[in-house]
Amino acid sequence: QGQFLESGGGLVQAGGSLRLSCVVSGRSVSTYSMGWFRQAPGKEREFVAAMTYVTGRTYYADSVKGRFTISRNTGENTLYLQMNSLKPEDTAVYYCNGRLDLRDDVPRPSPTDWGQGTQVTVSS
Repeated sequence: QGQFLESGGGLVQAGGSLRLSCVVSGRSVSTYSMGWFRQAPGKEREFVAAMTYVTGRTYYADSVKGRFTISRNTGENTLYLQMNSLKPEDTAVYYCNGRLDLRDDVPRPSPTDWGQGTQVTVSS
């Protein structure tokens, strides 16, 4: 099934950048489609970005297109999220999900393949 450990969050000013990492253990980062989600206080968890396991095709939420980039390094067995031009509304806990169903281009996260999350705070 695998375990997922996120890191890289922190406090950054608006316009700044952060790179989140999700280290995968117990299986390969490319065994399943994977992705990033986020949850702001008082809001539901929402999709941010995804990558398919075979072709590496990427998907992004409209709110982050052109600013965020998802990638993976099979040698390091890690999924990344490069976040540029950060905005205060990007403030949230960011979670890695290790098994996404992307049928019909709709990201459906596995309920049992979450990391513990990493906090991202963007100040104005």
